Amino acid sequence: MSHSYLIDIDRLRVDIQELGAIGYDAQTKGINRIGFSKADYEGRLWLMDRFRQEGLSPYMDGACNVICRYGDEDAPAVMIGSHLDSVPDGGLFDGALGVLSGLEVLRIIKNSGIALKHPIEIVAFSEEEGRFGGMFGVQSLCGLIDPAWISSVQDADGIFLKDEMEALGLDPMVALNAYRSPESIEAYLELHIEQGPVLEEMKRTIGIVEGITGVFDWSVRLTGEANHSGTTPMDQRRDAFLGLCNFGHAFPQLIADHGSQISRLTIGKVELKPGFAHVVPGEVQFSFSGRDLSENVMRDLANASRELLSCIAREKNLMFEYEEKSWLSPKHCDAGIVTMLANEAENLGHEPVLMPSGAGHDAQFMTELTKAGMIFVPSVGGISHSPKEWTNWNDIEKGANVLLAGAIALAAK
Repeated sequence: MSHSYLIDIDRLRVDIQELGAIGYDAQTKGINRIGFSKADYEGRLWLMDRFRQEGLSPYMDGACNVICRYGDEDAPAVMIGSHLDSVPDGGLFDGALGVLSGLEVLRIIKNSGIALKHPIEIVAFSEEEGRFGGMFGVQSLCGLIDPAWISSVQDADGIFLKDEMEALGLDPMVALNAYRSPESIEAYLELHIEQGPVLEEMKRTIGIVEGITGVFDWSVRLTGEANHSGTTPMDQRRDAFLGLCNFGHAFPQLIADHGSQISRLTIGKVELKPGFAHVVPGEVQFSFSGRDLSENVMRDLANASRELLSCIAREKNLMFEYEEKSWLSPKHCDAGIVTMLANEAENLGHEPVLMPSGAGHDAQFMTELTKAGMIFVPSVGGISHSPKEWTNWNDIEKGANVLLAGAIALAAK
C-alpha cells in the first residue's frame, strides 16, 4: 500500500530553502538559528504558519517544541521529528530536513485521505544543538528536566536559559508541562543527514540507524617536571607531552584489542604547561573521549585506557590523574522498526546500510519513551555543522520517501 505514495520533492525543497533564509548570514553563507535566539523563534513561527496553510492546528508547548497532530485526538501518535535550531554558521539540512520531511509526509497522508489507526504528530524540538548543555526540547518532552536546572543553566557566554526564554515572552517553568507519557506515543521516526562520510563512500543512499553510540568524557592530567630544554638530557626528562604522544599513538592498538569497528577515541583539547618554547612541558591536561554502540565495549576501552595511562606514567616518571566528566550510555533503536524501515527501503529499490550514529540526536532520548527509528541520507564529503553542508536533492527525495513509507506502515489502518 505505502509504495503508491511519494513525496513532492519540489515542495519540500521550497520549504527547506525558505526556512534556510531565516538566520542566513550572507557573509559567512552559514545559518544562525541558535537555540532560543530571535531567528530560532522566527523559524518556529514560520513552521506553525506552514502547518496552518494545510488547515492544521499546530501549537507550541512550554519548552518551545512546535507540535502538529493529524488524526484521532486520543490514540497514541506516530511522531516524526527533529530540530530547527542550528550551530553557529550551520548548514541547510541539519535538523531542518527531519522536521520539514515530516511536514511533507503529513501533507501526503492528509491529502491522499489515508485512513489512520494512529494519528501522525510532527514535532520540531527546541535547542537540540546543546547551547545550554543538553537537548532541552526533547528532554522536556521526556520529563528529564527540573526547576533547579531550568533556573540555573547557562550557555558558554554566561547567558541564562531562563533569561533567553523570558526575552521571547516565554515562562521558563512552563517547560515542565511539556512532558508526554509513553502511552501517548506509539513510535518515533527521524530522518537526518548522516553528518559523516560512510554512505557516500559506500555509494549508498539510505542508512538505517541501529543505535546512537554512547560516549564517555574524561579530563586527564599527566604531571612531570618543567625544565630547561637545552640543558636537560633527553634520558633525564620528565616530559608530560611525550606521555600524551605515547597515549595518542596507541589508539589503533587499543581499539584493535578492546574495541570494535565503530569505536572512536579522541583527544580534542590539550593544554601544555608552562607552555614556553624552550621549556620541557611539566604538565599536560587534555580531554579524552570514547564512543561505541556497546556499553561493555565502552567499559573495556575505558579500563584499558586507564591501565595504559598508568603504565605510560610509570615509564616516563609522570603522575597520572583523571576525572570522568560524563558517561552517556548507548541508545538502541527498536529492532522491529529497524527491520521495517530496511524492508520499506528495499521495496523502494534501495540497498539500505545498517549503521550506528556517532553523533547525538533527539532520537536518543525518544528511545527511552517509545519505539524509535532513524533514517540517514548521505552528507557530501561527510561535512556538517558548516555552510558547506550539502545533501543532494535526489538523496533527500529517496530518504523522505522511506520516511513516508515507514510512517504509513506504523500509522495506517
